Amino acid sequence: MLSILGFSMIAVFMYLIMSKRLSALVAIMLVPIIFGVIGGFFTELGPMMQEGVEGIASTAIMILFAILYFGIMIDSGLFDPLISKILKIVKGDPLKIVVGTAILSMTVALDGDGTTTYIITVSALLPLYKRLGMNKIILATVAMLSMGVMNMTPWGGASAMAMASLNLDASELFLPMIPVMGFGLIWVLVVAFILGKGERKRLGVVEIQHDHTNSAANSELAATTVSRDYRRPKLVWFNFILTIVLMASLIIDFMSLTILFMIAFAIALLVNYPDLKDQQDRIAVHSKNALAVVSIVIAAGIFTGIMSGTKMIDAMALTLVSLIPESFGPFLPVIVAYASAPFTFFMSNNAFYFGVLPIIAQAADAYGISAAEIGRASLIGQPIHVLSPLVAAAHLLIGLVGTDFGDLQRFAVKWALGTVTVMTIAAIILGVI
Repeated sequence: MLSILGFSMIAVFMYLIMSKRLSALVAIMLVPIIFGVIGGFFTELGPMMQEGVEGIASTAIMILFAILYFGIMIDSGLFDPLISKILKIVKGDPLKIVVGTAILSMTVALDGDGTTTYIITVSALLPLYKRLGMNKIILATVAMLSMGVMNMTPWGGASAMAMASLNLDASELFLPMIPVMGFGLIWVLVVAFILGKGERKRLGVVEIQHDHTNSAANSELAATTVSRDYRRPKLVWFNFILTIVLMASLIIDFMSLTILFMIAFAIALLVNYPDLKDQQDRIAVHSKNALAVVSIVIAAGIFTGIMSGTKMIDAMALTLVSLIPESFGPFLPVIVAYASAPFTFFMSNNAFYFGVLPIIAQAADAYGISAAEIGRASLIGQPIHVLSPLVAAAHLLIGLVGTDFGDLQRFAVKWALGTVTVMTIAAIILGVI
């Protein structure tokens, strides 16, 4: 009975958010409450929900301050020297331009926000692509491939949802994935080299004036990202060193990610914007992005709390285990790595990570496979997810580049599948899954 109730709840939840009858934020709170009442758990729901929310509070706080931190870094102009350097180096060589696109997009994507990544990358480099007559779909493809890998950071969305739904912290889920992401980024550079070499063969190397191109790109960049009043060019080295120290601290894992990002954000805000009004303005600008991600993570505490407290997740897992052939059990992480690609393409990350993933993780436990291992595997399909029409940032990219969604998907999907394959193989070799 609990299994039927649980699967019915998942089906209703997924239907409501995929049909846009309810927002994910509302559905993830109200649907489990309603099914909890139907299951006869009315008097026990309060403690269940409280426990679920408390379990993911630290993750939500970490995501909040990570988004704010990287927002400050972008506002202050941390990436401006990189953009200028790339524009200076690539000049009129299509090969260098495409590789530069990859380097810029994967660097800017550190903040985990596709919108920011696409705006900065396209604004800086689209004038060059137009000037040389390069294929603009290549620009969009390389930016998407970079975002597909970097979206696996805890503040990028997918990892945050996986941590929330499986009640894991970043050290369990994300840190082992860093070398896997490294292989994914190397693959993106390889793809950029292949595509760039093709464009160089088609167009040749064109001699252009750097100053004109650089000026055009930078003027468009300034118009589409942030007011120059908030740039802090004299603090670029300070911000760079602060970010490097933060990244190193994350890898060393000597302190919780939550505390590290809180401290780093406070330092960055105080040094870059000592004026209280400027601080308030910068926080207000980035609060929209932060609220969208953090609110859904906190709300997920109700969902996971009720699923666990009512034992629905256990009953569903037993049902799923009974349906999986015994010989397939040990290969579940690899199956999940590939299955997460179509799952997150045809449904939102919310539906997959909160609706499907907990069931798979519970089923995997019967084969001695940890929830962390299943969680890591579930992230590997993100390079396909970013190609989905369900991703709002993808529509922004299409508009910025001026291409057709179908054309982009047909061109990019094979390279995105390559990213999934490379990261899956790397994860297996490194013992991550």
